[in-house]
Amino acid sequence: MPEDICTERPLYGGSISSTFPVRFQDVSNIRQVPDHQEAFVDPSRDESLIFELLDLKPDVNDNGSAVWFLQDLANEQDAQGFTLVEQSGVVEVPIGNVSVVVTTAIGQMGISKARQGREAQNVVQVYLANLRLKNVGTDVLVVGYEPILISPLSESAATVGAGLPAPAAQSGFLPMAEVFKLAVFNFKVNDWNLFGN
Repeated sequence: MPEDICTERPLYGGSISSTFPVRFQDVSNIRQVPDHQEAFVDPSRDESLIFELLDLKPDVNDNGSAVWFLQDLANEQDAQGFTLVEQSGVVEVPIGNVSVVVTTAIGQMGISKARQGREAQNVVQVYLANLRLKNVGTDVLVVGYEPILISPLSESAATVGAGLPAPAAQSGFLPMAEVFKLAVFNFKVNDWNLFGN
């Protein structure tokens, strides 16, 4: 069984929290991260987990909102070969005393690291959950990135190795699908004043 140590982690100064493995390091300790994002990375596996607060998109239907955001993410990252792997229906979950609409989607796409060209694209599986906090006009995205195939020209190849990464469980870690579920199901708003309403 995987030996990943998971703990509740403060996000946005503790106003929000979620639970995920401690192997995911806070990216803001390494480089600047936009205020509306919290980003964590496991550099040894080239996996990342990102939390993002966006203005609510009222023109996007609840059913399929995660797919919409996933396609938007693929366009934003100039991804190649986007394929939708799976999508959920609408689920309502309580966050505190508020009922929140949640949808999820999983896709695969070719993405290059920040300054690298298309020739260095890695094939990644992207897990995306959209938590619609309509009471505060906010779409929350929880996004997990898992490399499926690492290009020998990618800067990730130096750390993780080119080709197919070793399965997480084989390396003693929770698979990214489980990390993603853990982060989404343990998402908590501790201070609604964060949203300024």
